[in-house]
This record gives sequence, structure tokens and C-alpha cells, in this order.
Amino acid sequence: MIQSERVDDVLTLTIDRADKANSLTREMLNDLADHVENAGDAKVLILTGNGRVFSAGADLAEAVAGLAIDPVWERLSGAIARFDGFSIAALNGTLAGGAFGMALACDLRISVPTAKFFYPVMKLGFLPQPSDPVRMRALIGPSRTKLILMAGQKIRADDALAFGLIDRIVSIDDFHTTLETLTQDVIAASPQQIAGIKRLVDE
Repeated sequence: MIQSERVDDVLTLTIDRADKANSLTREMLNDLADHVENAGDAKVLILTGNGRVFSAGADLAEAVAGLAIDPVWERLSGAIARFDGFSIAALNGTLAGGAFGMALACDLRISVPTAKFFYPVMKLGFLPQPSDPVRMRALIGPSRTKLILMAGQKIRADDALAFGLIDRIVSIDDFHTTLETLTQDVIAASPQQIAGIKRLVDE
């Protein structure tokens, strides 16, 4: 349910459970984390999904059984944040719930125009994963973070762009070309330069 493709310096991980809105099981989350932690010398990491939804978050049955508070979410987002290369969340559709963690941990987020963004922890009775509010606040500020986490609002792609939650809106037909454009300088650079610039920005 996680497809991994390595082409030269680019590692693409695709959530492939479209019949379940790409909802995530513990096995899928551990699989994603394994791939990121073992990315080796990849310079670019792309996270995307199949179908019309990037991910609906946790598989509902597993969430009720404890997945909603499982440390695997932090393992995954932490692995993405520690990736030395350039990470991009290529959001092919709606981003919801715990799936926010992996997107927030990426260096860049691009989205299709039809995507919506929501994190319904207040309604479901869970707390978000610890790093998610911190990363979200850094991008969009405390009030807008509370708009999503506490007021439970669904944010459209154009508002998400205005907020700074995503960095660019791209039609699904232009995703491949846009990703090539965004990563060509990184692919041409040395690993030391990539890691050095990323460290200077993140610190």
C-alpha cells in the first residue's frame, strides 16, 4: 500500500489505498518511516498519493484501537524532518488528520486546486501529534493553527496558499513538470551543499 520508486537521486513514496481515501494503517506508517530512514543518498524525497485524496489520516478502525496516539506518527514526521535532502509533499488531493504530520515536516508543499485541509481532532476527542501544532504554527501562526485544530475548519487550497500552509497550487496535469522544475537545482548540487543550505534555513 506504499509504493516506493527511486529514479536517480529522487525517491518517490506514494500512498496507494485509494479505495479507502488513502487512510493510513500502522503498517503503512511504519513502511513510510522505513523508506525515509533508509533513503540513503537520495537528494529529493517526494510524498504523494494515488487517486483524488492525498490521505484521510488514520484508518478509522485502527485509530479507535489506539493508532491515533501511536508514536509511529512522530517517528515518520521526525524522519522526514531529519532527511538531509529536499522533501516535497505533492498533495494530489485532500489532506486530513494525522496525515498532516508528514506534509508539515516536508520542506515544500504543492497542492491541486481542489484539495481541502482539515484536522478534526477536537471533534474526534484526540490530541494532535506533538510536533504537528508546532510546525503548523511556524507556517501559519497561532490563530490560524487554532482555526484548524480547535475550530475544526476545512481550509480550501486558495486559503491554504494565502495562509502559507501550502506553497503553490498546481493542476494535477502539471505536477510532474512542476516537480522537475522545483528539484532540478537540488539534483545538480552536491549533498554537502544541499544539507548546508537546509541547515542554515532550519536553524
